[in-house]
Amino acid sequence: MSALSAQGTGRHFDFVTALKRALLSALIAFGLFSLMIGIKTDTGPAGALVLSGRPKALAIIVGVVFAGAFVREFLLGERNFMPSLVLPASLRTSAKTLTRLAGIALLAFAIAVPIIFSTNRYLLDIGIMVLTYVMLGWGLNIVVGLAGLLDLGYVAFYAVGAYSYALLAEHFGFSFWICLPLAGILASFWGILLGFPVLRLRGDYLAIVTLAFGEIVRLILINWQSLTHGPDGITGVPRPSFFGLPFNNDTGSFADTFGLQWSPIHRIIFLYYLILVLALITNLVTIRLRRLPIGRAWEALREDEIACRSLGINTTNTKLTAFAMGAMFAGFAGSFFATRQGFISPESFTFTESALVLAIVVLGGMGSQIGVVVAATVMLGGFEFFREFAQYRMLIFGLAMVGIMIWRPRGLVATRAPTIFLGREKDVPAEVVKQARAVTWSRRQPHV
Repeated sequence: MSALSAQGTGRHFDFVTALKRALLSALIAFGLFSLMIGIKTDTGPAGALVLSGRPKALAIIVGVVFAGAFVREFLLGERNFMPSLVLPASLRTSAKTLTRLAGIALLAFAIAVPIIFSTNRYLLDIGIMVLTYVMLGWGLNIVVGLAGLLDLGYVAFYAVGAYSYALLAEHFGFSFWICLPLAGILASFWGILLGFPVLRLRGDYLAIVTLAFGEIVRLILINWQSLTHGPDGITGVPRPSFFGLPFNNDTGSFADTFGLQWSPIHRIIFLYYLILVLALITNLVTIRLRRLPIGRAWEALREDEIACRSLGINTTNTKLTAFAMGAMFAGFAGSFFATRQGFISPESFTFTESALVLAIVVLGGMGSQIGVVVAATVMLGGFEFFREFAQYRMLIFGLAMVGIMIWRPRGLVATRAPTIFLGREKDVPAEVVKQARAVTWSRRQPHV
């Protein structure tokens, strides 16, 4: 019999159909991975490339895809994956309390990282990198997550902030603390300039224009050699000081003033706490703005621009403020990036950076602050964890993203607290929700 009854699901399992779909998935996997996994290139004795086959690795991947597709057909069939767990009001309140406690615990751990790993330069550098992308993700979350404006050129504002600090410090001798707000202001100004041409654009057209804007900025940085030094970049970007106390071994330095034995790790710890403070400021400002009328206007614009206009909301100002605020935080992050690296060049601000920050926002959950933290930690930490498996790192990363898109299409942390309640929040009984979902799933099943 080709049709079997799936136990506990109340539906029929078509073995032949599942086998056909699993074979089709395996065939597609064979076509995709036959060149990437099935063939390996090596350098021969004469220096030429030599091709060698890896049929065993290819067979394992195709077999895993076949088995996964078959199991999915058996468990789900035509039905989309939807969790059936419905929490009562008391458990939802407890979950909110646990979420707050988890946030406090994560903040405490982030503060204690330089104390726990004070001698591990590698982990501190990873922490600085993750916090930098968390800050960028929170800035882009204003534009994409709250206002619903797809921005593929966010790296342009990141570059404006970095080059603003480097050029101001080089030509005018300004310190980091003076250049930091100036870099944010200049990046915000460029955000407004980008906002004006795209006021009437939405969706794919907006994405294309923002992508072009990011590439235009990168090409300007490459070709304006008299100002930006072109592809060579800017070297000797000044390092930050602790309110005038440099991190060196001279008299009057940070270590000498506080009676500490000089160590180069002092500057790394200071940079860690600096980006942590900047990221927390970004988070607090974003949360506060979301509760203000401008934040509710962003969310209204995201849901329906036509309805937003019908309510009398000025969509022009709403879009411009979203671009300006998101660009300002990118400028702050770019200024920090320049002072941390000590060297900047156009190669650091390619489209890949925009795609990575956008992936953090989307995978974390549109508009979710804690989701950005989780996604940045998982993605960047995963890159470092699989560094030893250089051949399979991107493959594993791509499979993980596909899995998230299937089982968590709204992001890792898709639940978001409403901005404001009209009246008293009402609890829907769990039985009513389960009954409605059962009716919905039954309508989706094909009639035999």
